[in-house]
Amino acid sequence: MTENRRFITVAHILRPRGNKGELAAQLLTDFPERLTTLQQVFLCNAKSSAVPQPITVKNCWLSQNHRGQAVFHFEGVNSISDAEKFRNFDVLLPIEHRVTLPAGHYFVADLVGCSVFELPPAKSALSAWPSTSAETPSLLGVVSDVQFPGESFPGTPLLVIVLPKPSPSGETELLIPLAEDICTRIDTLTHRIDVLLPEGLRNLNAPD
Repeated sequence: MTENRRFITVAHILRPRGNKGELAAQLLTDFPERLTTLQQVFLCNAKSSAVPQPITVKNCWLSQNHRGQAVFHFEGVNSISDAEKFRNFDVLLPIEHRVTLPAGHYFVADLVGCSVFELPPAKSALSAWPSTSAETPSLLGVVSDVQFPGESFPGTPLLVIVLPKPSPSGETELLIPLAEDICTRIDTLTHRIDVLLPEGLRNLNAPD
């Protein structure tokens, strides 16, 4: 039943487009091309807690004039007034229909909320956990966001870790590269990430 299903948001409807019921939508997926092949999606008012409802997709194409947007035409939506009813709605898909990522790649939504544990030096996720509490992995914080390379910074994506309390040097967040030699184990099912922090990483995060 729809009430018990989990969904992912792939687009957000902005406004009617044209006079035949088309709707312009902001893309919220890294795989927009697949939207053009869908025969059904679910719609839900972004400001409501109502259960998403299925709707047939007559046509969908990626906008050539507005980067990052798509145009949807749904079954039964044939005029501007029909389309206006769906302004600010979200376009969703059941979570089981999302794209399967290659090994070592993760959805941001699966990383956000993960508890991050710092491993003792010279330990790895494959090593047996030490028996002494002094060497037990310690909770570092929780992932609040993922920053991706762009004009503002190059390189590897960064996990934004919210610390449970300010560090001695004053930072409340820690940026950790999403790299295999640092993030030695990522388990999105248990919402846990184990990290081995390189020497000096904390200093890079310290306030000026």
